[in-house]
Amino acid sequence: MPPTMAPGSVTGRIHSWDLSTGVDGPGTRFVLFTSGCPLRCLYCANPDTWRMRDGRATSVDKVMAAIDTYRDFLVTAGGGVTLTGGEPLLQPAFTGAVLRRCKEAGLHTALDTSGFLGARACDAFLADTDLVLLDIKSFDVATYRKLTGGALAPTLKFATRLDRLGKRVWIRYVLVPGWTDDEDAVDGLAGFLAGLDCVERVDILPFHKLGAAKYDALSIPFPLRDTPVPDRTLVERVRGQFRRHGLMAH
Repeated sequence: MPPTMAPGSVTGRIHSWDLSTGVDGPGTRFVLFTSGCPLRCLYCANPDTWRMRDGRATSVDKVMAAIDTYRDFLVTAGGGVTLTGGEPLLQPAFTGAVLRRCKEAGLHTALDTSGFLGARACDAFLADTDLVLLDIKSFDVATYRKLTGGALAPTLKFATRLDRLGKRVWIRYVLVPGWTDDEDAVDGLAGFLAGLDCVERVDILPFHKLGAAKYDALSIPFPLRDTPVPDRTLVERVRGQFRRHGLMAH
C-alpha cells in the first residue's frame, strides 16, 4: 500500500457478505466473501467467486460501515469478522486493510485461505489476524494438483510459517469419496499437522453438492456431480485417523 494512501480508501472487489455461526470461526461472524481465486477446486461450492472482475468494487470504509452495523452484536456473541472468498490473499492490500481496521475496532479477526498465496501475507498482515482457517485440500501432491489445479507445497510452507509465528490455526479438510479419503494420504496429513503446535483443531467437512445450481446458472460443468457424498462411517473413519495423531477433529 503506498504510504500516502489512507487505509480506508483502499478498494477491492467482493462477492457478498453474510452472518454465520459456528462454521467460519468462533461465535457469530460477519463473513466477507472476496472475489477471485487462483485455484479451481473440483468440489468448489462457489464458482461465482472465481473471477475478480465479476465482483463488486468497494472500499474498506464501506466494508467497515457494514461491519459497524453489527459490531455490538458480534462482540456480545463472542464472534468477529472472517474474510473468505474466493481467496482473500489474491487482494492482500484490501484484505490487510480490512483486518487492520477490524483490529482497531476491537473485533476478533479470522482469515479463511487455501494458503496457496500465503507468501503474499506479510508478518504485519498476519499480526492483525487472530485465527487462520487453513484449507488443505489433499496431502498427496498428484491428487492436490488434479483436484485444485495448483501445487501443495506453498500451503505446507505457509502452515509451517504460521507455526513459527505462533498463530492460531484451524484446519479445514473437505472429505470427497475417491479423492481425499485415501488412508495413507490422510495419515500423512495428520502426521504433518501433529508436528505443528499452532493447530488447534481439524474440521472434517463432508463433500456436498449445494453449489450445483450455481454451475448450472453459469453454464459451467460441475465435475463432481456424480460423486457420492461421504457416509457417516467414512467421516468417522477419517476423524479417527486425525484423532489417533492427537489432534482435535470435528
